[in-house]
Amino acid sequence: MSAVSGRPRVAVVTGGGSGIGAAVSLRLAADGHSVAVLDIDADGAADVAAKASASGARASAFGVDVTDRAALDAAFDETRRELGPIAVLVTSAGYMHFSSFEEITLEEWSRVIDVNLTGTFHCCQAALPDMVAAGWGRIVTISSSSAQRGSPNAPHYAAAKGGVVVLTKALARAYAARGITVNTIPPSGIETPMQHRSQAEGNLPANETMAAAIPLGHLGTPDDIAAAAAFLASEEAGFITGQVLGVNGGSVL
Repeated sequence: MSAVSGRPRVAVVTGGGSGIGAAVSLRLAADGHSVAVLDIDADGAADVAAKASASGARASAFGVDVTDRAALDAAFDETRRELGPIAVLVTSAGYMHFSSFEEITLEEWSRVIDVNLTGTFHCCQAALPDMVAAGWGRIVTISSSSAQRGSPNAPHYAAAKGGVVVLTKALARAYAARGITVNTIPPSGIETPMQHRSQAEGNLPANETMAAAIPLGHLGTPDDIAAAAAFLASEEAGFITGQVLGVNGGSVL
C-alpha cells in the first residue's frame, strides 16, 4: 500500500473502464483501496476490475450510464453490499463532442451537459451520505482545461466542465466541516482513447503538434492524472479542498 494512501478505504471511480478512469482505478487499487469500477462500457469496467483483483485488491465492476440515476443508485448500493461504505469518489466519466456554437443542437447540448455535469451531480449526491456518516470523505472530480481557457470548437463541453469546477468549489465549502474534501483536476494534453478518437475524426491535431504547445514538451499520460487523484484522495491531502489542481505540463498557468 502506498505511503500516501493511509488506511484502505472503498473508492468508486466513474468512467473507470478506460483512459484516465482506468488508471485512477488501478492506482487506487495499488494503494490498497477496494475499488468499484463504473463505466458505460461494461466489458471495459470488468477488464479493469479484473486487473485490480489480480493485483490483490478487492474490486467490482458495473456497466452503468452516469445519466441514469436509478441504475447509478443501484450500482452504489451494490458497492456498499460488496465492498463497504464509500469513502472516495473520483468522477472521470465524460463525453466529448466538437461543434461550433452556431451548430450545436439542443440534443447534443443536453447530452454533453447530462454526462459531464449532471452525471457528476448524480455521483456526488449518491456517495456523500456514506462520507457524512463517517465524518471523512474524498471527492475528486475530473474537469478539463477547457473550463479554464474556453474551447471554441466545443463550447458546450467547456460549459459543462466549467460547471464541474464550480460545483466542486460549492461542495467543498458545504462539506468541509464534515471532514470531506472536494477538489478537481482539469487535465490537458493527456494521451487517452478519447483523444485518439478526436484526432481520428479530425477534431484535434497530431500528438507532435499538441506536444509543441506544452511547456514541458510532451503529452501526459493517464497515470499522471491518477497520481494526482491518489494524492487528493489520501490522508495527507486533508487540508486541501475546493482546489483546482492542473495536471497539464504547464499548458495552463
